[in-house]
Amino acid sequence: MALPKLNNPTYELELPSTGEKIKYRPFLVKEQKILMMAQESKNDNEMANAMGELCSSCTFGKVLPAKNPMFDLEYVFLKLRAKSVGEVAKVNIICPDDGKTEVPVEINIDEIECQMLDKHTNEISLTEDIKIVLRYPYIFDMTNMPADISEQNKVFELLNNCIVSVIDGDEIHQKTDMSEKELEEFVDSFTTEQFASVMDFFNSMPKVRHVVNITNPKTKKKSEVVLEGLQSFLG
Repeated sequence: MALPKLNNPTYELELPSTGEKIKYRPFLVKEQKILMMAQESKNDNEMANAMGELCSSCTFGKVLPAKNPMFDLEYVFLKLRAKSVGEVAKVNIICPDDGKTEVPVEINIDEIECQMLDKHTNEISLTEDIKIVLRYPYIFDMTNMPADISEQNKVFELLNNCIVSVIDGDEIHQKTDMSEKELEEFVDSFTTEQFASVMDFFNSMPKVRHVVNITNPKTKKKSEVVLEGLQSFLG
């Protein structure tokens, strides 16, 4: 006699990148095993790949690592974690007034949103005539980097990966038509001011953010702390 099949509950969320409403379900035991193995490995790439796999499975293929930007995956993963493990995450936050005292805080994951800073745009003007168009980073932009790459070179590698096109007046140069050498020489020709304006795209792109008010038990100083990025909420 065949064992009965379990019916898992489904929920709905709105993707930050598109506003599309999609359905999702909690982790299953088999998926939680994958996540635990990745966490035990302490390997960032394995953890990122596991997160991508879980987001894809639990959204019935609606969220894909090769299609959705990182902030979509982080937001979806938090929602999955809330329905699978619990809606409350316990984290320790360092008090900004002394930079060392830790305060335990409980955060309701359902209250965490993916927020975009004002004036964010993916079209960056370098001169009056020249602009570049960027896309948001995907998981494989990070996991495909060489293991021995320096932090500085990671920045340039990520930028090169995320350039979609270069606009020169009425002429559009697509990334697919550029050689790696041409692209590298183009980026190397940026002034420091132009490079900073391009980096603003990454600094201001949507991120999971949450504001927490804490009080330092030693100094009694009250502070407002902004938590950003998935790791801030996983404890």
